[in-house]
This record gives sequence, C-alpha cells and structure tokens, in this order.
Amino acid sequence: MLKWLTSAIIVAIVATGCNTVARNETSPSPQSNGRVEAQQTDPRKKEIKNSEQVAVHLEQLAKGINGVRNAHCVVLGNTAIVGIDVDARMERSRVGTIKYSVAEAFRKDPYGIDALVTADMDLQQRLNEIGADIRRGRPLAGFAEELADIMGRIVPQLPRDVLPQEPGRQELQR
Repeated sequence: MLKWLTSAIIVAIVATGCNTVARNETSPSPQSNGRVEAQQTDPRKKEIKNSEQVAVHLEQLAKGINGVRNAHCVVLGNTAIVGIDVDARMERSRVGTIKYSVAEAFRKDPYGIDALVTADMDLQQRLNEIGADIRRGRPLAGFAEELADIMGRIVPQLPRDVLPQEPGRQELQR
C-alpha cells in the first residue's frame, strides 16, 4: 500500500511539473519585449484659444439636444463647464437622460470632449452670471463672487456656531 501511495505521489508531482513547464513555454518571454503601439481613435481635445467662441459653440451644441431649453457655458483655461436648463417639473431620470445626451454630443466634439455638464438649476444660473461677468470684462471678480456664493450654500451651518444676537442690533439674515 505504501509503495502504491508513494508511486501515485511521484506521478502527480511529475505531471504537475510537466504541466508548469508547458505553460511557461507558451507564455511570452520578457526578453522578447515586442512593443505594440496603438493609435488613439477618440477625438483629441483641441487647445482652446478663443474661449468666448468655444463657449458659444458648446452652448449651441447643447441647445440642439431635445429637452434642453437653454444652455450656459463658461470656459476656464482648457476646460468648459456647461449648465443646461431643462423643465423644472421633469422627472430626475429624464433629466439624467438629457444630460447624458448632451455629454454624448460633446464626446464627438474636440472642444467638448472634456467638458463638464450639469443640469443643476442653481449652478446653471451661476454659470450664466459668470458668463455675463466675463462679457462685462470682470472675469476673475465675477468668478470669485459666484464661487463664494456656491461655497456659502455648500458649507453647512452648525447650530453650535450660531451666536445669539445682541438685543439692540438688527441684521438681515441670508
């Protein structure tokens, strides 16, 4: 019995060893590093030289999607942020579909390939105001004001941080 068990173990080890060798022979050798280079087929992002022209172009592209009532675009450096205006009573899933359709249209456009698309009503309006400030010649101030307003809405208000008002002092609450 012991001879039979020893023979079976030896056969199993030899069979396993042969299997491993065969597998190693079929795998590519690290020394034969044959480089394969693939060409990119996705549209490449173009460098934005005229941000106002690109903003108008992306707004028109977004407005061409069914369900988009209006669009506002702000270009920051080489990135565009596009806010789309949809019917406020529209279901969330439908809004998501429209936003996806806009992103799909942008994917085929070299200026829109890396654009950010939002359907948030507040952000869309703020993008409109930033765009108006840029056209008025105050891009940094307008952006800083809107960013401060956005942050003011995002940062939570903790009741522990609220100080009681002095009796003689009346202030408007935002």
